[in-house]
Amino acid sequence: MSTVSLSLGSNCRPQFYINNALTALAEHFGELQISSVFESEAIGFDGDNFLNLVVVIDTQLSLAQLAQQLKAIEDDNDRDRSGPKFSGRTLDIDILTYDDLHGEFSGIRLPRNEVLSNAFVLWPLAQLLPGKTHPEAGKTYAQLWQEYDKSRQRLWVIDFEWNGRKVSSSTDASAQD
Repeated sequence: MSTVSLSLGSNCRPQFYINNALTALAEHFGELQISSVFESEAIGFDGDNFLNLVVVIDTQLSLAQLAQQLKAIEDDNDRDRSGPKFSGRTLDIDILTYDDLHGEFSGIRLPRNEVLSNAFVLWPLAQLLPGKTHPEAGKTYAQLWQEYDKSRQRLWVIDFEWNGRKVSSSTDASAQD
Protein backbone atom coordinates (compact mmCIF):
# COMPACT_ATOMS: atom_id res chain seq x y z
CA MET A 1 0.00 0.00 0.00
CA SER A 2 1.37 3.39 -1.01
CA THR A 3 0.56 6.75 0.56
CA VAL A 4 -0.04 9.48 -2.00
CA SER A 5 -0.74 13.19 -1.71
CA LEU A 6 -2.83 14.85 -4.39
CA SER A 7 -3.47 18.48 -5.21
CA LEU A 8 -7.01 19.35 -6.33
CA GLY A 9 -7.89 22.62 -7.98
CA SER A 10 -10.79 24.20 -9.83
CA ASN A 11 -11.92 27.66 -10.90
CA CYS A 12 -14.95 26.73 -13.04
CA ARG A 13 -17.91 25.94 -10.75
CA PRO A 14 -15.28 24.97 -8.17
CA GLN A 15 -17.61 23.96 -5.32
CA PHE A 16 -19.39 21.55 -7.65
CA TYR A 17 -16.28 20.01 -9.19
CA ILE A 18 -14.28 19.77 -5.95
CA ASN A 19 -17.25 17.98 -4.35
CA ASN A 20 -17.42 15.61 -7.33
CA ALA A 21 -13.68 14.93 -7.11
CA LEU A 22 -13.79 14.16 -3.39
CA THR A 23 -16.71 11.77 -3.93
CA ALA A 24 -14.92 10.00 -6.79
CA LEU A 25 -11.68 9.74 -4.80
CA ALA A 26 -13.53 8.30 -1.80
CA GLU A 27 -15.26 5.75 -4.05
CA HIS A 28 -11.94 4.63 -5.55
CA PHE A 29 -9.61 4.90 -2.55
CA GLY A 30 -11.71 4.82 0.61
CA GLU A 31 -11.00 7.15 3.50
CA LEU A 32 -9.51 10.51 2.55
CA GLN A 33 -7.37 12.85 4.60
CA ILE A 34 -8.49 16.30 3.48
CA SER A 35 -6.79 19.65 4.10
CA SER A 36 -8.60 22.92 4.47
CA VAL A 37 -9.93 24.33 1.22
CA PHE A 38 -8.17 27.48 0.08
CA GLU A 39 -9.17 30.19 -2.34
CA SER A 40 -6.40 31.83 -4.31
CA GLU A 41 -5.95 34.10 -7.26
CA ALA A 42 -5.18 32.52 -10.63
CA ILE A 43 -1.46 32.18 -11.33
CA GLY A 44 -0.02 32.60 -14.82
CA PHE A 45 -3.20 34.01 -16.39
CA ASP A 46 -6.11 36.35 -15.70
CA GLY A 47 -9.04 34.27 -14.53
CA ASP A 48 -11.46 33.49 -11.75
CA ASN A 49 -10.07 32.54 -8.36
CA PHE A 50 -9.24 28.89 -7.73
CA LEU A 51 -10.24 26.60 -4.92
CA ASN A 52 -7.36 24.32 -3.93
CA LEU A 53 -6.77 21.60 -1.39
CA VAL A 54 -4.62 18.56 -0.76
CA VAL A 55 -5.93 15.04 -0.23
CA VAL A 56 -3.91 12.11 1.08
CA ILE A 57 -4.94 8.61 -0.01
CA ASP A 58 -3.64 5.07 0.29
CA THR A 59 -3.60 2.97 -2.86
CA GLN A 60 -2.38 -0.31 -4.24
CA LEU A 61 -2.28 1.16 -7.76
CA SER A 62 1.07 1.70 -9.42
CA LEU A 63 2.00 5.29 -10.17
CA ALA A 64 1.05 4.85 -13.85
CA GLN A 65 -2.28 3.24 -12.95
CA LEU A 66 -3.01 5.99 -10.44
CA ALA A 67 -2.24 8.71 -13.00
CA GLN A 68 -4.62 7.03 -15.44
CA GLN A 69 -7.36 6.79 -12.78
CA LEU A 70 -6.99 10.47 -11.85
CA LYS A 71 -7.10 11.51 -15.51
CA ALA A 72 -10.37 9.55 -15.87
CA ILE A 73 -11.82 11.41 -12.84
CA GLU A 74 -10.81 14.72 -14.42
CA ASP A 75 -12.36 13.68 -17.73
CA ASP A 76 -15.57 12.59 -15.98
CA ASN A 77 -15.70 16.14 -14.61
CA ASP A 78 -15.61 17.92 -17.96
CA ARG A 79 -11.86 18.57 -18.07
CA ASP A 80 -10.96 20.27 -21.36
CA ARG A 81 -7.33 19.58 -22.27
CA SER A 82 -7.38 21.58 -25.52
CA GLY A 83 -6.66 24.99 -23.93
CA PRO A 84 -3.38 26.56 -22.87
CA LYS A 85 -1.51 25.18 -19.86
CA PHE A 86 -2.38 28.20 -17.75
CA SER A 87 -6.14 28.52 -18.11
CA GLY A 88 -9.40 27.89 -16.29
CA ARG A 89 -10.13 24.34 -15.14
CA THR A 90 -13.18 22.40 -14.09
CA LEU A 91 -10.87 20.02 -12.25
CA ASP A 92 -7.14 19.49 -11.95
CA ILE A 93 -5.75 16.60 -9.90
CA ASP A 94 -1.97 16.39 -9.60
CA ILE A 95 0.11 13.75 -7.85
CA LEU A 96 2.36 15.63 -5.42
CA THR A 97 4.05 12.72 -3.68
CA TYR A 98 3.95 8.94 -3.96
CA ASP A 99 5.54 7.41 -0.87
CA ASP A 100 9.10 8.79 -0.77
CA LEU A 101 9.81 8.55 -4.50
CA HIS A 102 11.90 11.34 -5.96
CA GLY A 103 12.87 11.68 -9.58
CA GLU A 104 10.94 10.97 -12.77
CA PHE A 105 8.67 7.94 -12.93
CA SER A 106 6.15 7.09 -15.66
CA GLY A 107 6.62 10.64 -16.99
CA ILE A 108 5.73 12.14 -13.60
CA ARG A 109 8.19 14.28 -11.61
CA LEU A 110 8.09 13.45 -7.88
CA PRO A 111 7.76 15.22 -5.65
CA ARG A 112 5.98 17.67 -7.91
CA ASN A 113 7.87 20.96 -8.30
CA GLU A 114 4.82 22.99 -7.21
CA VAL A 115 5.24 21.67 -3.66
CA LEU A 116 8.11 24.09 -3.07
CA SER A 117 6.88 26.98 -5.20
CA ASN A 118 3.12 27.34 -4.66
CA ALA A 119 1.51 28.30 -1.36
CA PHE A 120 -1.76 26.65 -2.41
CA VAL A 121 0.08 23.30 -2.42
CA LEU A 122 2.58 23.74 0.41
CA TRP A 123 0.24 25.14 3.07
CA PRO A 124 -2.34 22.33 2.81
CA LEU A 125 0.43 19.74 2.55
CA ALA A 126 1.93 21.16 5.76
CA GLN A 127 -1.49 20.80 7.40
CA LEU A 128 -1.82 17.12 6.52
CA LEU A 129 1.79 15.92 6.68
CA PRO A 130 3.61 18.44 8.91
CA GLY A 131 6.28 16.01 10.11
CA LYS A 132 6.89 14.33 6.76
CA THR A 133 10.21 15.25 5.14
CA HIS A 134 10.39 16.45 1.55
CA PRO A 135 12.74 13.86 0.02
CA GLU A 136 14.83 16.41 -1.88
CA ALA A 137 14.69 19.54 0.31
CA GLY A 138 15.43 17.51 3.45
CA LYS A 139 13.01 19.57 5.56
CA THR A 140 9.55 18.78 6.84
CA TYR A 141 6.53 20.28 5.11
CA ALA A 142 5.86 22.28 8.30
CA GLN A 143 9.42 23.72 8.17
CA LEU A 144 9.10 24.47 4.46
CA TRP A 145 5.80 26.28 5.05
CA GLN A 146 7.25 28.21 8.00
CA GLU A 147 10.13 29.39 5.77
CA TYR A 148 7.95 30.12 2.72
CA ASP A 149 7.72 33.78 1.66
CA LYS A 150 3.99 34.23 2.26
CA SER A 151 3.95 37.55 0.42
CA ARG A 152 4.48 35.68 -2.89
CA GLN A 153 0.91 34.37 -3.20
CA ARG A 154 -2.35 35.37 -1.58
CA LEU A 155 -4.61 32.59 -0.40
CA TRP A 156 -7.13 32.14 2.36
CA VAL A 157 -9.11 29.33 3.97
CA ILE A 158 -12.78 29.21 3.02
CA ASP A 159 -15.86 27.52 4.43
CA PHE A 160 -16.34 24.22 2.62
CA GLU A 161 -18.58 21.21 3.19
CA TRP A 162 -18.52 17.84 1.50
CA ASN A 163 -21.18 15.18 2.09
CA GLY A 164 -22.50 17.09 5.10
CA ARG A 165 -19.02 17.20 6.69
CA LYS A 166 -17.31 20.50 7.40
CA VAL A 167 -13.97 20.22 5.61
CA SER A 168 -12.78 23.71 6.43
CA SER A 169 -13.92 26.90 8.06
CA SER A 170 -12.62 30.39 7.55
CA THR A 171 -13.29 31.19 11.22
CA ASP A 172 -11.04 28.52 12.71
CA ALA A 173 -8.27 28.71 10.12
CA SER A 174 -4.80 28.99 11.54
CA ALA A 175 -2.74 32.01 10.57
CA GLN A 176 -0.46 31.79 7.58
CA ASP A 177 2.66 32.07 9.66
